[in-house]
Amino acid sequence: MKKSISRILAAAMCMTLGLAVTGCGSSASNTTTTAGNDSANAGSEASGNKEIKKLTVAFVPSRDPQDIITATEPLKGLLQTELANEGYDVKDVDISVGTSFEAVGEALSAGTTDVGFIPGGTYVLYDDGCEAIVTATRDGLSVDSDDPKEWNDNEPIEGTDKQVTFYRALIVAGPSEKGKELAEKVNAGEELTWEDLDSANWSVMGSSSSAGYIYPSLWMLENYGKNITDLSHAVQSDSYASAFARLASGQVDVLCTYADARRDYESKWNDEYAMSNSIWEDTDLIGVTPAIYNDTISVSKTSPIMDDDFKTALTNAFINIGNTEEGKEVISIYTHQGYQKANDSDYDSERDAQEMIKKLNGAS
Repeated sequence: MKKSISRILAAAMCMTLGLAVTGCGSSASNTTTTAGNDSANAGSEASGNKEIKKLTVAFVPSRDPQDIITATEPLKGLLQTELANEGYDVKDVDISVGTSFEAVGEALSAGTTDVGFIPGGTYVLYDDGCEAIVTATRDGLSVDSDDPKEWNDNEPIEGTDKQVTFYRALIVAGPSEKGKELAEKVNAGEELTWEDLDSANWSVMGSSSSAGYIYPSLWMLENYGKNITDLSHAVQSDSYASAFARLASGQVDVLCTYADARRDYESKWNDEYAMSNSIWEDTDLIGVTPAIYNDTISVSKTSPIMDDDFKTALTNAFINIGNTEEGKEVISIYTHQGYQKANDSDYDSERDAQEMIKKLNGAS
């Protein structure tokens, strides 16, 4: 397979053990059928729609898994309604959150998950087994600069009504003594050295995470000729929620995340992480990466229910859901505001990033 080298790379770059494939159940029960219980199929036969017994949808753990499950519960009914309008009666929609970004990619490749909400970095790593059907759009932010001091001078960061198809990765310093030391240098206009960065404790995400690993690695390469794997003290967090919890507690001094994740964890910073100051007082940026193309909704190439007609139906369904107020509320858990049809070539920059990471790993 063309991604075998990349998967070996991903395993080599992981900071902790235990990236298990999410248990989404067997895909055998998901096959399109017209047999079985006559009464169960009567509606489909009357409408002329095709019947899908089960559609499995998996999310990457970029937010707290239980928060994702709770927020996306209405997506089940929205998908069933929209797909019925597209000619498919889906009897059951099963939503899960993968144990890691890689777990969802593996499940899509294996066909044990039909649909995955995955970032561009994960998509290009597993695009031999999945296909991007839509790209997310997001609200822009009040600051869009590659200068961390500009972000720090204009906190709190707010959303705008301008829709964008990109975002940036942020390197956030926390309230620990080391975190404050690094932020003070940046805010004083001083250049950080590699020794400054290497003296801190870092939280990173899985090696296919664009914002949590790949683009911060490229930022290090551009500025220091180093890679995340060169850091002396780095741990892999299983979600951004756990990363921010570690930052608040002082277990880590620095984390890598998407822009601007602090808006999503503003209330938890005080309510769950028991911090007395606001997240804007306790954190500052020490690095900002170039733009990253937005998340995808991708479908499995090996799922037995996935054919061209059903992919078209899913594409239309997600675009329509993103155009409704109820749909926007559901997908806001990922800061998505809507969807447009994806072009595979849009993610060529992600492929270039993966190649650069592979070369870096080989050189080290």
